[in-house]
Amino acid sequence: MLIKCPVPLFTASSYSFILSISEEEARVKALNEYLSTRSYIQGFTFSHADVEVFRKFSGPPVDQYIHVVRWYRHIEAIYDGSSEKNEPCKLQTSKGKRVQPPWSPPEGTKHSRLCLYNSLTRNKEVFQPQNGKKVLWYCCGPTVYDASHMGHARSYISFDILRRILRDYFKYDVFYCMNITDIDDKIIKRARQNYLFEQYRENKSTPDQLLEDVKTASEVFSVKLNETTDPDKKQMLERIQNAVKSAFDPLQEAVQAKLPAEEINRCHEILLEEAKDLLSDWLDTKFGSQLIDNSIFSKLPKFWEGEFHKDMEALNVLPPDVLTRVSEYVPEIVDFVKKIVDNGYGYVSNGSVYFDTMKFDSSEKHSYAKLVPEAVGDQKALQEGEGDLSISADRLSEKHSPNDFALWKSSKPGEPSWDSPWGKGRPGWHIECSAMAGSILGESMDIHGGGFDLRFPHHDNELAQSEAYFENDHWVRYFLHAGHLTIAGCKMSKSLKNFITIKDALKKHTARQLRLAFLMHSWKDTLDYSNNTMESAIQYEKFMNEFFLNVKDILRAPTDVTGQFQKWENQEAELNKNFYDKKAAIHEALCDNIDTRSVLEEMRSLVSQSNSYIAAKKSSRQMPNRLLLENISSYLSQMLKIFGAIESDDAIGFPVGGNSQNINIESTVMPYLQVLSEFREGVRQIAREKKGESLLFPVLLHMRLRGHRNQTGWGEPADTVSLCLENKSKASLNQSFGITAPLMVIECSCWRIHLGVC
Repeated sequence: MLIKCPVPLFTASSYSFILSISEEEARVKALNEYLSTRSYIQGFTFSHADVEVFRKFSGPPVDQYIHVVRWYRHIEAIYDGSSEKNEPCKLQTSKGKRVQPPWSPPEGTKHSRLCLYNSLTRNKEVFQPQNGKKVLWYCCGPTVYDASHMGHARSYISFDILRRILRDYFKYDVFYCMNITDIDDKIIKRARQNYLFEQYRENKSTPDQLLEDVKTASEVFSVKLNETTDPDKKQMLERIQNAVKSAFDPLQEAVQAKLPAEEINRCHEILLEEAKDLLSDWLDTKFGSQLIDNSIFSKLPKFWEGEFHKDMEALNVLPPDVLTRVSEYVPEIVDFVKKIVDNGYGYVSNGSVYFDTMKFDSSEKHSYAKLVPEAVGDQKALQEGEGDLSISADRLSEKHSPNDFALWKSSKPGEPSWDSPWGKGRPGWHIECSAMAGSILGESMDIHGGGFDLRFPHHDNELAQSEAYFENDHWVRYFLHAGHLTIAGCKMSKSLKNFITIKDALKKHTARQLRLAFLMHSWKDTLDYSNNTMESAIQYEKFMNEFFLNVKDILRAPTDVTGQFQKWENQEAELNKNFYDKKAAIHEALCDNIDTRSVLEEMRSLVSQSNSYIAAKKSSRQMPNRLLLENISSYLSQMLKIFGAIESDDAIGFPVGGNSQNINIESTVMPYLQVLSEFREGVRQIAREKKGESLLFPVLLHMRLRGHRNQTGWGEPADTVSLCLENKSKASLNQSFGITAPLMVIECSCWRIHLGVC
């Protein structure tokens, strides 16, 4: 007995789906459903797909499938059973067949891919984000207890350049998170010292009391000095000691000699200021444990965070998409620590919680110190990572191993504290970044950035505790570390008196010049901040700016709409070829670990070639090709904008009038300069015709103006060009034109005009 299976139900979505149905009745039913939703008779033609489905029919469909019946009859009426491929047209002409010839596709070239130096492998690796074009990026922010210095600038300008290039050149969708460390041993100690010293100053100690206190503090300070082994730190402490002694003796002598109160007070203030570090340390040792108000520890980081943001804005560093502060993430940090303990990689000891490095490293799926494995056991580095307030003998004795590090620190008197399952305490340094980054970016990020000196133990400990929390081995895919910064070949140190804050640096050089100096070096190598380095950056800026001014001047020359399209000769073709060659070379350099140093050299070479082209055209009394030079200068300007070296929206070149100006100085002043330049040309013409005695105008204008032969010139910004008088002496001018009044110089912002009154 033949048993007929029920027809399965299908939801037809396309002809390809219908063709995949093997059972004919099910296929017909699916086709009927599909045809009910579309117009299947369009003129007198049918598609290749129609024919394929039609061929599957063993005979006409039953009448119940009305849409299929109509469709079938239409195909059957006009289909002759031939191949679905169109036959070539048989019609011939004297010019050959009326068919398209075979197409020859281009072979193409191999496209370079972005490679980044990954500290996890110590090699350049092809950059492949985890999720399409989206890039999750975390950057270690500052510990805010003092002024930001050029070491900070080295990291944050470098990562700002990389971030801009990934976002604006390679077109990645970058999500950038940075933290502010506002809970830390350094902050706690500095906050206590500042508070206690200000209290001491307000109490207005007598000269005798100050002398006694400084003497007592000096004895404690001398012990600390003798125990110090670091040469740089020892030198700094010796300098403090000598400065205190130099201020101590004059006050002591003034008191003993009973000099006037005014002189004693002057010496008193000098000693108080010179002994600030010494007294602060002594006061902290004596009274620091008595401070219990948490607000004392929040005031200092809040102030210095504000100063940090001002410095970053002055350097044109983009703000992060998300900013996290440790003080705002304490509950998340507590939960993070708890899970690490639950996963078996942490232990509680005397109210503190430590990370078990041996337990973690013995796990098959984990490895401790991925970045700098050779540094494991470096107790000096480990203790620096724990903080000055966390390396006492009792703290160290709480650990199972000297290599273990604090996840949660039980608070001592004189320290801020928060509630936790293990009692009052505060977060360890390393766990702060892990918890905040994990909260925002999840179990794995594409890029983690930070300074080179943070690799061990900070970043290695971050990796360990995060992978212990998420139970994975890929918390970070690419670890990028900005290179060191030296000052004229030496380590930056207060002891060497070469400690340079960002504000100090910006007093000597502009933000653009600093950025150009960074661009002229590899982001991952040591950068030497010196006079030679900055002079190179200044000269590069001047070189580029001169080119932009030349091109702007050429573009300002009057022309009609069609005049901008000039015939190309060999010179234009050669320059254009060089232009595209340089663009390709720049792309290769950016793909090669974002090699901005090579990029700037390629840009310099392109400008040199363009300058040679302009000079050749001028020597032959021909106008350079406007459109070609505009394309080149616009491209170079766009690259500098991508690098953050140009802030304005001007199409070409650096903005005139400084970055803080909200108006376009150049476009505002230019109409007036045009009138002045035309006036000058008129005066020149009269002078050439020797009609000086009949001058009708009482003012003689002298400007250094750029222009072409037989054309009116234009002025230049004074911050890039030195405007000066013609190469004639003032006496010669007086004699030739009868100038009786002295020359006057009128300055307006960034423009300078020299006037002589007749």
